[in-house]
Amino acid sequence: MREHTVLGQVALGYSPMVDRRREVLATRLTVFPERPDALATPADAAALLRAFEVVWPRPQAPAAGQPARPLDPVAGGARAPGAERPVALNIAGEGLLEAVMASQPSGQFLIEVPAFMAADPAHAEALTALHRAGSVLLIKGRPTRPLAPEVLACFSHSLVDAGDDRRSDAGAAAGVRRVTTVQTGVHTAADAARAFERGAVAVLGWTHEEPVQKADAKRPVPADVSVVMDLIRGVDREEPANKLEAMLKREPTIAFRLLRYLNSPAFGLSVEVNSFGHAVMLLGHQRLKRWLALLLASSSNDPAARVTMHAAVRRGLFMEELARPHGDNEMSGEMFICGVFSLLDRLLRQPVAHLLEGVPVPERVRLALLGEGGPYQPYLQLVQAVEQEAVFDIREASERLMLQPLEVNAALLTALKNARQVD
Repeated sequence: MREHTVLGQVALGYSPMVDRRREVLATRLTVFPERPDALATPADAAALLRAFEVVWPRPQAPAAGQPARPLDPVAGGARAPGAERPVALNIAGEGLLEAVMASQPSGQFLIEVPAFMAADPAHAEALTALHRAGSVLLIKGRPTRPLAPEVLACFSHSLVDAGDDRRSDAGAAAGVRRVTTVQTGVHTAADAARAFERGAVAVLGWTHEEPVQKADAKRPVPADVSVVMDLIRGVDREEPANKLEAMLKREPTIAFRLLRYLNSPAFGLSVEVNSFGHAVMLLGHQRLKRWLALLLASSSNDPAARVTMHAAVRRGLFMEELARPHGDNEMSGEMFICGVFSLLDRLLRQPVAHLLEGVPVPERVRLALLGEGGPYQPYLQLVQAVEQEAVFDIREASERLMLQPLEVNAALLTALKNARQVD
């Protein structure tokens, strides 16, 4: 990723687009140019899109005689199993957005267009050209005057902030036809529930539930979660493979999911892993522990936890990539576990301190998870700033770690690519 030097001229944030079933439909990637005049040419925009295409490849060309079908994640209901999740580009710079529109991006990029640009006749030709080429366009905000019919027809969805949601009024008067609504400004699960009750087809962003402060003795640990916790403890004690494999046989579905992770392209093994004992032999106890951490964070069967599991995987992979330039495998593994476990209390509905009594973690990880400092806490704060798409916090956290934008963005995009391979 670092060969895409254009990534050094932007700051990136990301968030999920989530439907009413709590399925993640797409990723929203927010792009903040480092300077208002940066990347304002079609050549610059094309270079940036090439970097993004490493994560979200161009869709396959349709068969002869078949029309091209845009990747619209919210148009057809539930996402089909195995279907690719596209990316919605939220470009926070008018010059760069104009350059992206002029570069004719391919169909996996959904393009957000601010209402003031949609209402400007100077952009009508570019918008209609994108629409004819099959791009999915989302209008962001409420136009101050009615849009021209040919421009209005280009937009499939409107992005409406929760504080500006007035769907009960005659919304068409503002120039937005009754297109489907994707709600922004969602800060809690209750906000999301209200958005869906009002008819939103999706929400952008997701605030995970507040940290759990008190253990719930009446809430039993699910059997599959208990097995993974036992395995992590066994791996930490470096117990023999046959004993660990006996634990795994208590939950065959866990064994299947673990082998699926280990054989994913993101793991990069040159041979197929066909048993847990084989995995221990190939990887050793410590490398295996990081994937058990991922398995633990994705063990919940609660549909409401899907978005949190999605985030936990990406946190772990992102923190691992941030550690990679140090060339310290132990640090990379610990940072991965730190990112994955940073949402474990929300997933298992138990306080962090209580969970850490049953799941062994290195001291540096424990300090970060408890908010008590240590070397990994600043990295976790950077990851959280990127998730919140908070550009000033991203820059401040990066500077505190003496990381350049290119380093942070390359790590983020590599993590998102690897996450797509294990989803």
